[in-house]
Amino acid sequence: MGEAAVEEDDQLMKKFFAEVGEVERDNEVVRILSCFKLNPFEYLNLPFSASPEDVRKQYRKLSLLVHPDKCKHPQAKEAFGALAKAQQLLLDSQEKDYILSQVTAAQEELLMKWKKQLKKDTASKIKSLVDEKFEEQYVKSDEFQQQLKLKVRQLLTDQEWRRRKMAMRISEEEGRLKKDEEEQKEMWKKKREHEEQWEGTRENRVSSWRDFMKSGKKAKKGELRPPKLKTEDPNKSYVQRPVKRG
Repeated sequence: MGEAAVEEDDQLMKKFFAEVGEVERDNEVVRILSCFKLNPFEYLNLPFSASPEDVRKQYRKLSLLVHPDKCKHPQAKEAFGALAKAQQLLLDSQEKDYILSQVTAAQEELLMKWKKQLKKDTASKIKSLVDEKFEEQYVKSDEFQQQLKLKVRQLLTDQEWRRRKMAMRISEEEGRLKKDEEEQKEMWKKKREHEEQWEGTRENRVSSWRDFMKSGKKAKKGELRPPKLKTEDPNKSYVQRPVKRG
C-alpha cells in the first residue's frame, strides 16, 4: 500500500471517528479491557490469519477510537496502551510465531475431536467423504472459531503457568545459591579474623613465655605452666620408676 493510500485511509478514519459518539468510544474501551490478556489478536479484534498490514491498519483505527485526547472514559489511557502493546507483539515475528503455534495446536486438537464425533454420526460421515470442502467449511464456521478462541486461551494460560513456575523455581535456586555463597563468605571472613587475631597476639604470647622461662617464678593464677618432673636423681631429666627391693 502506497503512502498516498495510507494517508487517504487515515483521513477517512479521522473523519469517521469525529462523528462517533462517546457511547461507542466507551464501549470499545470496555471491550479492550475485558480481552484475554495473553492474546493480542483479541485486543485488536483480528482473526489469527491477520497479516502485518492488517495489524497496523486495525491499530490505527482502534487507537483513534480510544485515544485519551478524544475519549473521556477514565480508563481510555489504559485501553490505548493495551492496543499499542498488542500491535508490538503481533509485529514481533518471534512472539507472533509462538502464539500461532498455540493456535495450530488448538486447531489440531479440536479437529481430532470433531472427526471422532463424525464417526458416530453416519450422515455427517458420509457428507464429509462426499464433500471435499466439508472440513474447510467447518473450520470457517462461527462455531469452530469460537471453540478455537477458547481453546487458544486454555493453551496460552497453561503455557504461561508453566513459564511462571519455571521462573519461580529458577528464582528459588538462585536465592539458595546466593545464600550458600554468603554463608561461605561469612565463614571465611570469621576464619581470617580469627587467624589475624591469633597472629596479632603472637608477640605477646612469645614474650610472656620468655619472661616465664627467665624468672622461673610461680605462674600467676590463670597462666599456663609446664608440669614439674619428679625424679629421685636431680641430674636426671626423666621420671625414674620405683624399684622393688628385697
